[in-house]
Amino acid sequence: MAPHQAVEAFRAEAAALSHVVAGLSDGELGRPSPCPPWTVADLLCHIIIAAGRIGQAIDAAGTAGGPAADLVTAAGYYKPDLRFSAAANADRIDIAGALAARLGTAAAIGAGLTAAARGSLELLETVPPDQEVRTRHGDRMLLSQFAVTRVVELAVHGLDVALGLHRSPWLTDQAARVLEGLLLPALSQHDIQGLRDQLGVDRAGLIAALTGRAPLSAADEVTLTRYGATRLALG
Repeated sequence: MAPHQAVEAFRAEAAALSHVVAGLSDGELGRPSPCPPWTVADLLCHIIIAAGRIGQAIDAAGTAGGPAADLVTAAGYYKPDLRFSAAANADRIDIAGALAARLGTAAAIGAGLTAAARGSLELLETVPPDQEVRTRHGDRMLLSQFAVTRVVELAVHGLDVALGLHRSPWLTDQAARVLEGLLLPALSQHDIQGLRDQLGVDRAGLIAALTGRAPLSAADEVTLTRYGATRLALG
């Protein structure tokens, strides 16, 4: 995947979500999300935090390096370790909830999302994609790979927001292609279309199935395994 694809996917998905948030009422923010105990407002604030982590990751890298073999890929970032422990989950929940309480309104949440996305995009457009970063979990990554994880956060949690709002998903083609490349790395676009046909889903439905956002039958599970689907540890 070319680095610019992740940047353009980040841009497109952030813009699509911002458009949705701009049309929300404050009452809709209180709806339960499919990521309990978060409300829609809490979930949106988690996305704001995730979208704004590019600068932190760049700053955290400093000048220290290490063996290239130790660099973590985007898929490796989503591993079932301490980052999904009870303590880490509680921290994640509390931070998002505190931001939601502070922002309070759909307008303020929308402004926060726009600012976070703009700041990250400015860095993604100016910092070399092969620059090393360090995540809050201590992973050493290339910026290009970390950018893919930010697309995952926007796109997958965008599906969650859509579920919480009882709306059709707005997953962009740019983000879908990035996630397809991450989750189905061995498949061509023709093969991916064949998989969608077998499952009877569209692009958003396939990403939902691959990320645990949609129920799967035993036959569907066998099909995904046969196609070599990558499963990520996701909150």
